[in-house]
Amino acid sequence: MTQRDPKSLIRIARSTGQEGGAEPLDLGARVRDLRKAKSWTLEQAASHAGLARSTLSKIENGQMSPTYDALKKLAIGLEISVPQLFTPPQRDQVNGRMAVTKSGDGTAQATTTYEHELLADTLSKKQMLPYRARVRARTMDEFDGWVRHDGEEFLFVLTGMIRLYTEFYEPVEMRRGDSAYYDAAMGHNVVSISDEDATILWVTSLS
Repeated sequence: MTQRDPKSLIRIARSTGQEGGAEPLDLGARVRDLRKAKSWTLEQAASHAGLARSTLSKIENGQMSPTYDALKKLAIGLEISVPQLFTPPQRDQVNGRMAVTKSGDGTAQATTTYEHELLADTLSKKQMLPYRARVRARTMDEFDGWVRHDGEEFLFVLTGMIRLYTEFYEPVEMRRGDSAYYDAAMGHNVVSISDEDATILWVTSLS
């Protein structure tokens, strides 16, 4: 492997903590959750849907399979579409998630041109892939063509000086504190132009 391979890093990030097949939807629990999200009592929800309170109670407790007409009334009453009744909530969207990576504790991914340290690697289903990289490469000849992948990317120089090569722009020399944000589908490579290996922070979108 002669260059940074973002696709492999992205695959690692996406696979971390992935769950198996989706659980079957509990319609009664789904209706109850939608009702409680509106802070409605059974009486209030039944009134909005034009159903008897006892009917709604039986649906929520799995004691009755609603007819399509009842499903339509429920959807209208809850101000959603019928398909949304069967769409499970996004359980992975949890507020307050956090991962702390102490210096040097990231997951190492070394290549010929870069040394990567994956950050926040314990957090599954991330929308971004943050990683610190030590830039070993000194010339473009050390790369096997352009690096390119889906998404967008943010680069921030931590130490040293680099030259950012991109497919459609002139090379840019950058030093500590400089940053760049670019379309990652555009070919791009980074080399160190300081005596020591430069270090940078990369953040790549995963969606």
